[in-house]
This record gives sequence, structure tokens and C-alpha cells, in this order.
Amino acid sequence: MADPRPGGCLCGEVRYRLSGEPITFYACHCTECQRQTGSAFALTLYVRRSDVELEQGEPEAYAVTMPDGREKRGRFCPRCATRLWGESSRYPELLVLEPGTLDDPGSAEPVGHIWTASALPWVPIPEDTVNFAQQSDDPSRLVRAWRDRAR
Repeated sequence: MADPRPGGCLCGEVRYRLSGEPITFYACHCTECQRQTGSAFALTLYVRRSDVELEQGEPEAYAVTMPDGREKRGRFCPRCATRLWGESSRYPELLVLEPGTLDDPGSAEPVGHIWTASALPWVPIPEDTVNFAQQSDDPSRLVRAWRDRAR
């Protein structure tokens, strides 16, 4: 991915710049991600919080308590409701950036897929990526696959 990478919401009220190399990029096919995105899967681009700089606007916070007690948090545009990123309670120094909000969302390809057991039957899962039937038992494999992708 080229550096820096600008991005923003649908209406243009919130703009940001991503600098630095992402940590990993994968697709999640869990039913929570399907419901949250209204799509077949969610794209997960882990980045360092310090690598995301707001250039314009102020995203609003959201927080949802799941039935099992976990909390999902993140930021969205207050005008058009575009979800910009999730905020990890386990890793507060990281953000889960929505790669579709980058101005050039096609500049990278996911290196893996998780929760493939709940993938919709018409979504092909590439065999040459790091894939997990459920939650990744070793997230470092996805990080290594991202680092090794250009070699």
C-alpha cells in the first residue's frame, strides 16, 4: 500500500490520513460482521491508532453491548453514518479501519479469511490465503502473511 493513504466517509464531512504500514488485512465471515455490514463479510484492516490522523470533521463514537456482554465500539460520520473504524478494547493502541473508506480501497488484498464456517455459500474462499473455520487460533499467522505478501 502506498504511503500515506487518505480516506473518509461517504459525504466527505470526515477525512483522515493513514500513514505507516497496516498490521494485517483479512475478511471476517462471522454472522455478527454480516449483520453489522449488511453484507456477506466484513473487511478487517488492523492499523496503529497513532497512524490515523483526522484531517477534517469529528467522527462520533458508538458502543454496542452484545448479548454475551462483549462491547463493540468505534467511530462513524455523524452526517452520513459511514462506519470509519472499530476500536479494540483488548488492543487500545490499534484500530480496525474500514478499508472501503480509503480513497483507493483496491490498493491491497486480504491475506486471509476467518469464520469461513459461517461464510455464505456463494462466497468463494481462496485456497491460497490463511483461512480459519472460526476465530483465528493464531492471529500472528495473519500478521506474518501480511508482512510476507510482497516477497
